[in-house]
Amino acid sequence: MFKGAIVMNTSKAKITAIGSYVPEKRLTNHRLEELVDTNDEWIVQRTGIKERRIAEDHEHTSDISVKAVENLMERYQKSVEDVDMIIVCTMTPDFKTPSVAALVQAKLGIKNTGAIDLNAACAGFTYGLHVANGMVTAGLNKKVLVIGAETFSKIIDYSDRSTCILFGDGGGAVLVEFDEQQPSFIASHMATDGMLGKNLYCTDLSKMMFGEELPVNGFIAQNGREVYKWAVNTVPKGMAALMGKTDFEMQDVNWFVPHSANLRIIESICSRSKISLEQAIYSLEYFGNTSAATIPLSLDKGVEEGKIQTGDKLLLYGFGGGLTQAGLLINWSL
Repeated sequence: MFKGAIVMNTSKAKITAIGSYVPEKRLTNHRLEELVDTNDEWIVQRTGIKERRIAEDHEHTSDISVKAVENLMERYQKSVEDVDMIIVCTMTPDFKTPSVAALVQAKLGIKNTGAIDLNAACAGFTYGLHVANGMVTAGLNKKVLVIGAETFSKIIDYSDRSTCILFGDGGGAVLVEFDEQQPSFIASHMATDGMLGKNLYCTDLSKMMFGEELPVNGFIAQNGREVYKWAVNTVPKGMAALMGKTDFEMQDVNWFVPHSANLRIIESICSRSKISLEQAIYSLEYFGNTSAATIPLSLDKGVEEGKIQTGDKLLLYGFGGGLTQAGLLINWSL
């Protein structure tokens, strides 16, 4: 129940549009049965994933990002000509440099804008929103594009059953604009345990992490059991800490939009946080784990299905590589 004034509502930033894009190519569980020792029933039972989208060889993270922004522009009749900052949240950039954000700037022809990539892995989009809110609220920027996009298929070993069944490609984008009358951002919470980073990594440069030797092959690698334990134990605590910064309680949340890592993780987090699974909006069933793209894809799914309505309170929570996490309580006003 709402108890009074909002504690941390000092934001002057509002989410004004959303868009998304996923590649056409589908990788079904039945197709994976031909690649590794698995089957559709096993994958669905353990992850909730039925299929994932896969980028073409010529399709990269910047292409997915641009198409998500174009979808946003078309649906909301928005121009991005006056965007003054582009933040692309990704861990699968086209190049080490230039940034994906710089490529998006070029492809969209935005003349006067800053451009940065942000890598917080699966928590990337919530971190990106947090940064955009801070920039706009501080008066440093007026109109920020925040994009979460990945081409994970390019760093997946399709002979490794533990990872290839999980990940897919896609992207989503939102506009964050100055608005001190109806701001979107209520509160945030972030936490990191870098000592656990060895449980989820991708490298082709270094073999050592905290004195431990790691395989080097350029593919994503993870200890799923340890990541699961970390997520289900720490994310509910982070959610409670986030809500504790506000005058709202968990029952005031209309929709929970977690990182779509694995349905079993989401079920456990919901159970421990006293949120109904029916309140959770996730994108993993047909898109898989798209890392920084899962939350914007889930948000857009909720909007398109008519679930998310103006005035709803949304709890967004990203978690993953780092191991790091970031959550936001926002007021949806589209």
